[in-house]
Amino acid sequence: MLILSIETSCDETSAAVVKDGPSTELGTSLEILSNIISSQVDFHRKYGGIVPELAARKHVEVISPVIKEAMDSAGVSFKDLSAVAITYGPGLIGSLIVGLSAAKAIAYAMDIPLIGVNHLEAHLYANFLNSPPSSPSLIKRGGNPNKVREEVSFPFISLLVSGGHTMLILVEGHGKYKVLGQTRDDAAGEAFDKVARFLKLGYPGGPIIDKLAKEGNPKAIKFTRPMIGDGYDFSFSGIKTAVVNLVNKTKDQRPKTEDLVASFQQAIVDVLVEKAIRAAEEYGCKTIALAGGVAANSCLREGMRAKAEEKGIELLVPSLILCTDNAAMVGARGYYLLKEGKPSNFDLPAVASLRL
Repeated sequence: MLILSIETSCDETSAAVVKDGPSTELGTSLEILSNIISSQVDFHRKYGGIVPELAARKHVEVISPVIKEAMDSAGVSFKDLSAVAITYGPGLIGSLIVGLSAAKAIAYAMDIPLIGVNHLEAHLYANFLNSPPSSPSLIKRGGNPNKVREEVSFPFISLLVSGGHTMLILVEGHGKYKVLGQTRDDAAGEAFDKVARFLKLGYPGGPIIDKLAKEGNPKAIKFTRPMIGDGYDFSFSGIKTAVVNLVNKTKDQRPKTEDLVASFQQAIVDVLVEKAIRAAEEYGCKTIALAGGVAANSCLREGMRAKAEEKGIELLVPSLILCTDNAAMVGARGYYLLKEGKPSNFDLPAVASLRL
């Protein structure tokens, strides 16, 4: 199978070509033939965040060149394709419509299956892939080809952390999920962005805080770890407010910014790690898989790796390029849907608030 996949749920326009590889006793391996990502971060930075209408317009401008780049980089033509996989939600409705329209046009013209993919599921399936080499340029070219890891063993715990979602999920099989907990207010990535904006550090906040925190003392300020021993739900609004209150009270004598963000980041990471490990032990899972944009955070990756190793739990961590939004992960989920004979109809709608 040769799948063209497209991702336009937010502010990245991405297209990839994913191919199935040889079968083994552990399952079928996949190959990323290309994974092209055109980011709008520089464009939205001056606004301090994503402007939905402008994001949709930018997708319209680059969707065709990005798809062509993915096809050319993979060395395939449209007539070689077995299916087109597309993110249809959740996300910004205008952005979703651009990618969905392109995918429908290609699938219809080539008379091949259209496969709608839930964006949250796609992030989980990033762990079924290894990353192609990344480029510092705006367009990141995929490897050609790049064999990926074989089948992930079920069941496993997935910690999905991004700007819009923080969820703990028991993954029992392909398409079989049990949401154990999720955020009651701000997602982890959202809290990073809001604190960075308040401190006037820039956008996007997550990578900036991650970098600054390396120069600070994570024990300098003792922030409360909210709900750390209470079920599997999350709440990060309080930590964000604690940062704001501390800065407003101390004014000119406030702690070093590096210490402040390091302590703030550590508080969030402690909660994420504690709950993920506890869930794995409670549900008898030998594997934890990180997913989502915040999975690129070095403190989270290191903290989770150390705790998992201590508990004898395998940790799956996508490479950096597969943590953020990309089409290769959409293709990975699309592959299994196609294999199961679950194509979508051409009246597939974009769903901004699609749930797992």
